[in-house]
Amino acid sequence: MLETRNLRAGYGHITVLWDVSLAFREGALTAIVGPNGAGKTTLLRALTGLIPHQGEILLGGAPLAGKTWDLAGQGIVLVPEGRMVFRDMSVEENLCLGAYPKRSRGDLSASLERVYGLFPRLKERYRQAAGSLSGGEAQMVAMGRGLMSKPRILLIDEPSLGLAPVIVQEVFEIIRRLKAEGTTIVLIEQNTSIALSVADDVHLLRAGKVLLSEPAAQVQIERLHDLYFAREAKTA
Repeated sequence: MLETRNLRAGYGHITVLWDVSLAFREGALTAIVGPNGAGKTTLLRALTGLIPHQGEILLGGAPLAGKTWDLAGQGIVLVPEGRMVFRDMSVEENLCLGAYPKRSRGDLSASLERVYGLFPRLKERYRQAAGSLSGGEAQMVAMGRGLMSKPRILLIDEPSLGLAPVIVQEVFEIIRRLKAEGTTIVLIEQNTSIALSVADDVHLLRAGKVLLSEPAAQVQIERLHDLYFAREAKTA
């Protein structure tokens, strides 16, 4: 469904991704794991046009068309690292912003009810300023805002970052439900255990290169961690 071929991207004269070729299957949850600085967030920024890139990004076998602001209309939605809610706006106002694309405006009420069904806590706080929420609640707003666009492909960047373990489990239960509903998900996550527990496919990035690409069921956790922490050179 979504694919990169020989993708290079970075910032100014600094290249972060080196010839990254990946395929994200329709209806599957693909986990991208790796240490800090591996290029995981850079990959999402390249996919969404936030930074320039070389190489190809394909959607349905054709070059991905349009600018960053057009992608939600094509069904590609990013839930960014760090939540990035509009602090002075209410929870419901934040959610409604996610329904900006024309393809999702007509069913605003139904989309709100769906999000409130997934995140009952947000319905309790729908009038509350987003800036007054806890970190976990703000993550729910960010995810709900993305779902309001009725995404075909949902890109989620580090949803567990800075959250208490009980909230992480709650957030990932929602991710499991979205996967079961058939949403194509690309998940960036440093917590390898929880990433493997929800993933269909796993790719490991380190230093901007793909070191492992396997179905989640075939991943050997010790080998994954050796690659993750660069221990393979010591054991070779």
